[in-house]
Amino acid sequence: MRKKIMVGIFGLLGLFGLFGPIHAQTTDRGFEIAKNLEIFSAIYKNLNLNYVDDVDPGKTIKVAIDAMLASLDPYTNYYPESDIEDVKLQLLGEYGGVGAMIMQRGDSILISEPYKGLPADEAGLKAGDRILAVNGESTKGKNTSDVSGAMRGQAGTQVTLRLERAGNEFERTLTRRAIKLPNVPYYGYVGDGNTGYIKLDEFTTDAAKNVREAFVKLKKDNPAMRGVILDLRGNGGGLMNEAVDIVNIWVPRGTLVVETKGKVASKNMKSLTRMQPEDTEIPLAVIIDGSSASASEIVSGSLQDLDRAVIIGQRSFGKGLVQNILPMPYNSQMKVTVSKYYIPSGRCIQAIDYSHRDENGRALKVPDSLKTAFKTKSGRTVYDGFGIEPDIEIEPEYMSNIAIALTQKLLIFDYATQFYRSHESILPASQFEITDDIYADFCRFLKEHNLTYSTTTEHYIKQLRDIAKQEKYDGAIEQQLKEMEQRLATEKEDDLTKHREEVCDMLKAEILTRYYYDEGRLQGALKTDPVVRRAVEELKNKN
Repeated sequence: MRKKIMVGIFGLLGLFGLFGPIHAQTTDRGFEIAKNLEIFSAIYKNLNLNYVDDVDPGKTIKVAIDAMLASLDPYTNYYPESDIEDVKLQLLGEYGGVGAMIMQRGDSILISEPYKGLPADEAGLKAGDRILAVNGESTKGKNTSDVSGAMRGQAGTQVTLRLERAGNEFERTLTRRAIKLPNVPYYGYVGDGNTGYIKLDEFTTDAAKNVREAFVKLKKDNPAMRGVILDLRGNGGGLMNEAVDIVNIWVPRGTLVVETKGKVASKNMKSLTRMQPEDTEIPLAVIIDGSSASASEIVSGSLQDLDRAVIIGQRSFGKGLVQNILPMPYNSQMKVTVSKYYIPSGRCIQAIDYSHRDENGRALKVPDSLKTAFKTKSGRTVYDGFGIEPDIEIEPEYMSNIAIALTQKLLIFDYATQFYRSHESILPASQFEITDDIYADFCRFLKEHNLTYSTTTEHYIKQLRDIAKQEKYDGAIEQQLKEMEQRLATEKEDDLTKHREEVCDMLKAEILTRYYYDEGRLQGALKTDPVVRRAVEELKNKN
């Protein structure tokens, strides 16, 4: 049996006559490829024959493939058949499952958010429910990847979950569906009600269709609408054709949006808008941040190059690489970088040069000296090589120490769970606020749970004490260090007051998600979102 398995394995690896001598080489490159494939095959053959323990062929070869591809760039990946559901989720926003996010807390796996109208939600699963078993197999000792994999499967099949809520155990049998996540989770009006707002999460299938429909409905419902905001924050990209069609909503047919250039000439292409636009005059703002990448940068960058929109927020990620999905043997797939993309001004926004690395193997950022100036349609100067720089930059807001602690310790999550179980309903998402009574109750909740956390200042005081001890200065400064720690402890007692607005925003978002799902969370956050407020103001400026 072992001999038959070996024959099968090395039959698959027998490219270029791997086990025979290499004779005719047409080029040096061809020779190098054949030589190294033969070496690789010989190494695995000897491992399998001589290594002290049995070698898992699938696992070992996968490690080798992953290491090879990692030396190129982070976006060139191999997916075995078992990971194809993840590929569907990345590219199509679709997978077979029950429609719930899960998270890990110690040894427990919890439902963190059931998606509206999907099997988990319809079966009554709630955020905070603990998953004890999937199809009779305990989740103890498993991570979120293990449990998520067990819950996913072909649409139409069933999965039985054993859960625990508030000390009570129960079972639910759910029928899996093809889960398609909404790429436009919310659209509506902001400001004084005359500015449209569209949130786009992913460039998956039908993203452009959904954005177009949202825009048309906003315009129809409010003919006096004087501007629209497209929010691409946190949007890591997706399908390029969807990006082109989204730009087409606001620019004329036949406009160049993006051009791809790579080693294989047949893959080079120019993507022009194909349809009649919906509106080429309405003021448009696009919001981006450091997580806006790829297709998000095509949309924001091309609209900037065409002087069609004002870009607001933080500099984007800087991913100017294009990937194709290629079919591989045994139902596996490979995503490979095939080209770079260039937006209308001619610039490529790729920020990291993966073909050059430092002595530690880290890829290098494009240096300032190699950045080139380009011109927008009306003659404004823009630069390549470091993402999309917004026309109006808004400094990012960083979380306070107490906010980080509340998030990491899941105390915001736990309080929202408790609040939801004791409040049958709340005001609509656009009206709900954290009142003084709710905040006081939350503070009592934190006291019961003995909230503790360390600040960066405390970390450096500890470092200073350790260094002083090594250098024999600890006796001279110990009193001052203790006084600093005491003052800091007093200041930390007031953190819930000093950072009340930030904590309230976090509480509000988590509570709204329990009652109104992701749509409610987004709607509730718009009133206090400083970047959205700035975008509303800028759209009033006709210049």
